[in-house]
Amino acid sequence: MLTDDQLEQYRRDGYIVPEYRLPDENIEEIRDAHDRLLARHPEFLNYCPNVLAFDLAFLNHARIPEVLDMVEQILGPDFALWNSSFFAKPALNGQATPWHQDGEYWPIRPLATCTVWIAVDDATRENGCLRFIRGSHKSKRLLSHRTNSSPDLTLNQELADAEYDESEAVDLVLEAGQISLHDVYLAHGSEANRSPQPRRGMTLRYMPTTSVFDRDIAGRLHREKGIMDHTHRTLFLMRGGDRSGRNDFRLR
Repeated sequence: MLTDDQLEQYRRDGYIVPEYRLPDENIEEIRDAHDRLLARHPEFLNYCPNVLAFDLAFLNHARIPEVLDMVEQILGPDFALWNSSFFAKPALNGQATPWHQDGEYWPIRPLATCTVWIAVDDATRENGCLRFIRGSHKSKRLLSHRTNSSPDLTLNQELADAEYDESEAVDLVLEAGQISLHDVYLAHGSEANRSPQPRRGMTLRYMPTTSVFDRDIAGRLHREKGIMDHTHRTLFLMRGGDRSGRNDFRLR
């Protein structure tokens, strides 16, 4: 469980690295599942936006009770998993992720998500660890983004230069098995991996059920910004019930 001080840090900084670590067997299972995914879909070498669409074995790791306990402390007792993605960053030629806010991509209203980021390998400055702009979530608004369709980037929406100061970035150096939790409005990105070590990371995206996963907005974001089409996303209720009464969850 997160301490009161850690919860205050999450509210203040927009992220937290708890003491909890995934057991080694979970990390090995994630690596094996990712290897299976790439064997069938080599196009996901750098980034797979929705691993659950291809292998529900990844869902096992979204149900770890200790992880759900921490998410519940942040989001409340009613929440769902709406996505799990994989940022692989293979050795020597891993793609960069531009500075962005997650909420720019997502059709959730009111906008709310706690992302759990799992270090599947050691994440270092050399192999492209996550970088956060501490406190950039506090305004609870989406900053100005622009489209950048470079093939060298995992995502196509990036923050305008005036919206962040990279000199304030904090490097999220993690050992394999460690996790971080961060807010939907937090500005973050990562550098390319030119090192000989891979930097695999898996994300779990949890939303409170007081929010609605709006499939009409998902279609509009896809048409207007070229963002992945989320209209057919499967939502998995993790704890509690649908407080909005408008979501179409698959129950656990």
